[in-house]
Amino acid sequence: MPTSTQSSSGSHRSRPPGETAEARIAKALAHPLRARILQRLGERVASPGDLALELGAPLGVVSYHVRMLRDYECVELVRTEPRRGALQHFYRATARPSLDEDQWRTLPSSLRRELAGETIAVVVDDLGAASEAGMLEDPDVVVSRTPLEVDERAFKRLNRLLARTHEQALQIAAESAARQGEKSSEVFPTELAVLHFKRAQASSR
Repeated sequence: MPTSTQSSSGSHRSRPPGETAEARIAKALAHPLRARILQRLGERVASPGDLALELGAPLGVVSYHVRMLRDYECVELVRTEPRRGALQHFYRATARPSLDEDQWRTLPSSLRRELAGETIAVVVDDLGAASEAGMLEDPDVVVSRTPLEVDERAFKRLNRLLARTHEQALQIAAESAARQGEKSSEVFPTELAVLHFKRAQASSR
Protein backbone atom coordinates (compact mmCIF):
# COMPACT_ATOMS: atom_id res chain seq x y z
CA MET A 1 0.00 0.00 0.00
CA PRO A 2 1.31 3.49 -0.74
CA THR A 3 2.42 5.59 2.16
CA SER A 4 3.43 9.18 2.65
CA THR A 5 5.33 11.24 5.18
CA GLN A 6 4.17 14.55 6.56
CA SER A 7 4.64 17.44 4.14
CA SER A 8 6.67 20.51 5.02
CA SER A 9 4.62 22.72 2.69
CA GLY A 10 2.87 24.57 5.47
CA SER A 11 -0.40 24.23 3.57
CA HIS A 12 -3.60 25.03 5.40
CA ARG A 13 -5.81 23.06 3.02
CA SER A 14 -8.48 21.34 5.10
CA ARG A 15 -8.68 17.55 5.03
CA PRO A 16 -11.77 15.37 5.31
CA PRO A 17 -11.75 13.54 8.66
CA GLY A 18 -9.92 10.25 8.39
CA GLU A 19 -8.62 10.88 4.88
CA THR A 20 -6.01 8.24 4.06
CA ALA A 21 -2.74 8.45 2.17
CA GLU A 22 -4.32 6.31 -0.53
CA ALA A 23 -7.14 8.84 -0.96
CA ARG A 24 -4.62 11.68 -1.32
CA ILE A 25 -2.68 9.77 -3.94
CA ALA A 26 -5.89 9.03 -5.83
CA LYS A 27 -6.59 12.78 -5.95
CA ALA A 28 -3.01 13.47 -7.02
CA LEU A 29 -3.31 11.02 -9.90
CA ALA A 30 -6.65 12.41 -11.03
CA HIS A 31 -4.87 14.81 -13.43
CA PRO A 32 -2.60 13.27 -16.10
CA LEU A 33 0.17 15.88 -15.85
CA ARG A 34 0.13 15.77 -12.05
CA ALA A 35 0.44 11.98 -12.21
CA ARG A 36 3.46 12.27 -14.52
CA ILE A 37 5.08 14.84 -12.21
CA LEU A 38 4.60 12.59 -9.19
CA GLN A 39 6.06 9.67 -11.10
CA ARG A 40 9.14 11.70 -12.04
CA LEU A 41 9.63 12.98 -8.49
CA GLY A 42 9.41 9.40 -7.27
CA GLU A 43 12.51 8.66 -9.33
CA ARG A 44 14.66 11.67 -8.46
CA VAL A 45 14.78 15.18 -7.00
CA ALA A 46 13.83 17.87 -9.52
CA SER A 47 12.61 21.45 -9.78
CA PRO A 48 9.44 22.59 -11.59
CA GLY A 49 11.70 24.11 -14.24
CA ASP A 50 13.42 20.78 -14.83
CA LEU A 51 10.08 19.00 -15.01
CA ALA A 52 8.59 21.58 -17.40
CA LEU A 53 11.44 21.04 -19.87
CA GLU A 54 11.28 17.27 -19.57
CA LEU A 55 7.49 17.01 -19.88
CA GLY A 56 7.09 19.75 -22.48
CA ALA A 57 4.61 21.69 -20.33
CA PRO A 58 4.43 25.39 -19.37
CA LEU A 59 6.39 26.21 -16.23
CA GLY A 60 3.41 27.94 -14.62
CA VAL A 61 1.22 24.88 -15.11
CA VAL A 62 3.87 22.52 -13.74
CA SER A 63 4.48 24.79 -10.73
CA TYR A 64 0.74 24.82 -10.01
CA HIS A 65 0.53 21.03 -10.02
CA VAL A 66 3.64 20.72 -7.83
CA ARG A 67 1.91 22.99 -5.31
CA MET A 68 -1.17 20.76 -5.52
CA LEU A 69 1.01 17.72 -4.84
CA ARG A 70 2.40 19.48 -1.76
CA ASP A 71 -1.14 20.19 -0.62
CA TYR A 72 -1.92 16.48 -1.06
CA GLU A 73 1.22 15.69 0.99
CA CYS A 74 2.67 13.66 -1.88
CA VAL A 75 5.88 15.68 -2.38
CA GLU A 76 8.19 17.67 -0.13
CA LEU A 77 10.68 20.49 -0.61
CA VAL A 78 14.25 19.16 -0.46
CA ARG A 79 16.36 22.26 -1.09
CA THR A 80 16.49 25.64 -2.80
CA GLU A 81 19.24 26.92 -5.10
CA PRO A 82 19.86 30.30 -6.77
CA ARG A 83 19.68 29.99 -10.54
CA ARG A 84 19.62 32.79 -13.13
CA GLY A 85 18.78 35.39 -10.52
CA ALA A 86 15.86 33.40 -9.10
CA LEU A 87 15.45 30.83 -6.35
CA GLN A 88 14.79 27.31 -7.65
CA HIS A 89 12.88 24.86 -5.46
CA PHE A 90 13.68 21.15 -5.68
CA TYR A 91 11.20 18.46 -4.66
CA ARG A 92 10.96 14.72 -4.19
CA ALA A 93 8.00 12.42 -3.80
CA THR A 94 7.02 11.29 -0.31
CA ALA A 95 4.30 9.00 -1.63
CA ARG A 96 4.65 6.21 -4.12
CA PRO A 97 2.55 6.91 -7.23
CA SER A 98 0.66 3.65 -6.99
CA LEU A 99 -2.86 2.66 -6.10
CA ASP A 100 -4.64 -0.46 -5.03
CA GLU A 101 -6.80 -2.33 -7.54
CA ASP A 102 -10.06 -0.54 -6.70
CA GLN A 103 -8.51 2.95 -6.87
CA TRP A 104 -6.74 2.10 -10.13
CA ARG A 105 -10.09 1.14 -11.65
CA THR A 106 -11.57 4.54 -10.80
CA LEU A 107 -9.04 6.36 -13.00
CA PRO A 108 -10.02 7.24 -16.58
CA SER A 109 -8.88 4.58 -19.04
CA SER A 110 -6.80 7.15 -20.92
CA LEU A 111 -4.92 8.00 -17.71
CA ARG A 112 -4.34 4.32 -16.90
CA ARG A 113 -2.91 3.85 -20.40
CA GLU A 114 -0.68 6.92 -20.07
CA LEU A 115 0.65 5.96 -16.64
CA ALA A 116 1.36 2.40 -17.77
CA GLY A 117 3.12 3.68 -20.87
CA GLU A 118 5.21 6.12 -18.83
CA THR A 119 6.31 3.35 -16.48
CA ILE A 120 7.18 0.95 -19.30
CA ALA A 121 9.14 3.66 -21.13
CA VAL A 122 11.21 4.34 -18.01
CA VAL A 123 11.89 0.61 -17.54
CA VAL A 124 13.03 0.30 -21.17
CA ASP A 125 15.30 3.35 -20.80
CA ASP A 126 16.79 1.96 -17.59
CA LEU A 127 17.35 -1.42 -19.23
CA GLY A 128 19.14 0.26 -22.13
CA ALA A 129 21.38 2.23 -19.78
CA ALA A 130 22.13 -0.90 -17.75
CA SER A 131 22.98 -2.83 -20.91
CA GLU A 132 25.34 -0.12 -22.15
CA ALA A 133 27.05 -0.11 -18.75
CA GLY A 134 27.49 -3.90 -18.90
CA MET A 135 25.20 -4.49 -15.93
CA LEU A 136 23.17 -7.18 -17.73
CA GLU A 137 26.30 -9.36 -17.86
CA ASP A 138 25.99 -9.86 -14.09
CA PRO A 139 25.21 -13.56 -13.42
CA ASP A 140 22.77 -12.51 -10.69
CA VAL A 141 20.53 -10.59 -13.09
CA VAL A 142 17.00 -12.03 -13.18
CA VAL A 143 15.28 -11.95 -16.57
CA SER A 144 12.21 -14.09 -17.14
CA ARG A 145 9.29 -14.06 -19.57
CA THR A 146 6.46 -16.54 -19.12
CA PRO A 147 3.43 -16.44 -21.43
CA LEU A 148 0.44 -18.04 -19.68
CA GLU A 149 -3.08 -19.18 -20.50
CA VAL A 150 -5.37 -18.46 -17.51
CA ASP A 151 -8.98 -17.63 -16.70
CA GLU A 152 -10.13 -14.42 -14.98
CA ARG A 153 -9.97 -15.99 -11.52
CA ALA A 154 -6.37 -17.10 -12.00
CA PHE A 155 -5.46 -13.73 -13.51
CA LYS A 156 -6.60 -11.94 -10.36
CA ARG A 157 -4.87 -14.47 -8.09
CA LEU A 158 -1.60 -13.83 -9.91
CA ASN A 159 -2.09 -10.08 -9.51
CA ARG A 160 -2.57 -10.49 -5.76
CA LEU A 161 0.55 -12.66 -5.58
CA LEU A 162 2.59 -10.02 -7.41
CA ALA A 163 1.23 -7.29 -5.12
CA ARG A 164 2.42 -9.25 -2.08
CA THR A 165 5.80 -9.80 -3.72
CA HIS A 166 6.09 -6.07 -4.34
CA GLU A 167 5.34 -5.31 -0.68
CA GLN A 168 7.94 -7.84 0.42
CA ALA A 169 10.49 -6.27 -1.92
CA LEU A 170 9.87 -2.85 -0.34
CA GLN A 171 10.34 -4.38 3.11
CA ILE A 172 13.64 -5.98 2.07
CA ALA A 173 14.82 -2.61 0.69
CA ALA A 174 13.84 -0.92 3.96
CA GLU A 175 15.85 -3.47 5.92
CA SER A 176 18.81 -2.79 3.63
CA ALA A 177 18.47 0.96 4.21
CA ALA A 178 18.54 0.36 7.96
CA ARG A 179 21.89 -1.41 7.57
CA GLN A 180 23.54 1.46 5.69
CA GLY A 181 26.67 2.57 7.39
CA GLU A 182 27.74 -0.91 8.35
CA LYS A 183 31.16 -1.77 6.97
CA SER A 184 29.97 -5.10 5.57
CA SER A 185 26.99 -3.55 3.77
CA GLU A 186 27.77 -2.24 0.27
CA VAL A 187 24.83 -0.40 -1.30
CA PHE A 188 24.17 -0.32 -5.06
CA PRO A 189 21.13 0.61 -7.16
CA THR A 190 18.85 -2.09 -8.57
CA GLU A 191 15.44 -2.04 -10.23
CA LEU A 192 12.47 -4.36 -9.84
CA ALA A 193 9.87 -4.21 -12.62
CA VAL A 194 6.61 -6.15 -12.34
CA LEU A 195 4.53 -6.69 -15.47
CA HIS A 196 1.45 -8.88 -15.78
CA PHE A 197 -0.95 -8.09 -18.59
CA LYS A 198 -3.43 -9.67 -20.97
CA ARG A 199 -1.73 -10.36 -24.29
CA ALA A 200 -3.35 -9.39 -27.55
CA GLN A 201 -4.97 -12.32 -29.29
CA ALA A 202 -2.87 -13.65 -32.14
CA SER A 203 -4.50 -12.78 -35.45
CA SER A 204 -5.75 -15.75 -37.43
CA ARG A 205 -4.16 -16.27 -40.84
